[in-house]
Amino acid sequence: MTMRKSSFPPVVDRDVRLLVLGSLPGERSLAARHYYAHPQNQFWQLISPAAGRDLVPLPYADRLQALLAAHIGLWDVVASAERPGSTDAALRNVEPHDIAALAASLPDLRAIAFNGATAYRHGIRQLVATSQSWTVIALPSSSPLHTIGVARKLPEWQRLACLLEGAR
Repeated sequence: MTMRKSSFPPVVDRDVRLLVLGSLPGERSLAARHYYAHPQNQFWQLISPAAGRDLVPLPYADRLQALLAAHIGLWDVVASAERPGSTDAALRNVEPHDIAALAASLPDLRAIAFNGATAYRHGIRQLVATSQSWTVIALPSSSPLHTIGVARKLPEWQRLACLLEGAR
């Protein structure tokens, strides 16, 4: 029997202008209770340009504070699901988070970025029904399973910095 796995609370405050949404934390992240805890996941490296500083060497709590200071929020589109292992392809019986409600509660929100195709596929369904006009961005996944390499992913992720101009 596959155990049901649940996401973490959102990392947001009232000043968030960019909300980055993943799918569901993998095994390493769930065990550590940290977003993107797998050492080969490239998230912290890819989001660093938008945050305006290198987040990789920071302790986890400092990484989250740096994201919020840069007006970047973090959450997942999947609240819970059954999944053996960590791959998004194995997600079953998905219960979504209410992404639209969270986004509507953020008065300065300008954009929502999806970290990977699975996050986009599950999250965009909620946003098409809203009357809000956030910029929506589908990013290449930071997962090491998305093997195109960080150099090919980085230009798409660097575009996020433009959405935060004037926020710092």
